[in-house]
Amino acid sequence: MEEPGISRRPSIYYRPINPNDLDRLEQIHRDIFPIKYESEFFQSVVNGVGIVSWAAVDRSRPDGHCDELIGFVTAKFVLAKESEIDDLICYDSSQGEETLIYILTLGVVESYRNHGIAMSLISGVIRYASGLSLCRGVYLHVIAYNNPAIRLYNRLMFRCVRRLNGFYLIKRQHFDAFLFVYFVNGSRSPCSPLEVAMFVVNYMKNGIKSVASKLTRKEEKGLKWLVPKDTDCVLPTQTEPNLGSSSSGYGLI
Repeated sequence: MEEPGISRRPSIYYRPINPNDLDRLEQIHRDIFPIKYESEFFQSVVNGVGIVSWAAVDRSRPDGHCDELIGFVTAKFVLAKESEIDDLICYDSSQGEETLIYILTLGVVESYRNHGIAMSLISGVIRYASGLSLCRGVYLHVIAYNNPAIRLYNRLMFRCVRRLNGFYLIKRQHFDAFLFVYFVNGSRSPCSPLEVAMFVVNYMKNGIKSVASKLTRKEEKGLKWLVPKDTDCVLPTQTEPNLGSSSSGYGLI
């Protein structure tokens, strides 16, 4: 889809998605994601039926495009006890039905990527969830090779709690996914198996490097090794260009 050029100083404004966005929303999903969404999904988004959503528009665009979608995020409520991360939630029995917000799709048109729009959209979801007293977190899936999305969620302080083997099926090929969670309203969870495994691996790597460093200093009398400190989340990468299924697709922003 051909996009009008972006202005030098875009004026990004965020608002709810409405019925007038239907055609544009469908078009961007077709452009960004390798799977087809049912019309019922789009109708639910624009009419707010079981789905909450936010749109990004550029008010500086000319020729009637100033209120046209250039980015979006869609999400839905899930009962915490019925979610796939129910074992990670600390429940308060004195409260009512505790909920989570699950991010369905996130996308920004290509000409507007690298302008912080995706981060602002997700931050808006987090603020919204934080304002709901019974909401315990925001969570999503991201395909394992989608490094821009993984970096985004790490910057936003999401926790990578699980790796799900073969979670996505795209063009008859299975791809792993990572499960990311952002806890809100005082919700806490124990370390996930993935986090424990990563801690053990990094601890062993640092231990081996430390021993090797000491042996080398002893043998070479004064030669110092610089041992890097492993602090980043180790995530496998792939080079496939496609992404996503109906669970939290993310345009490479």
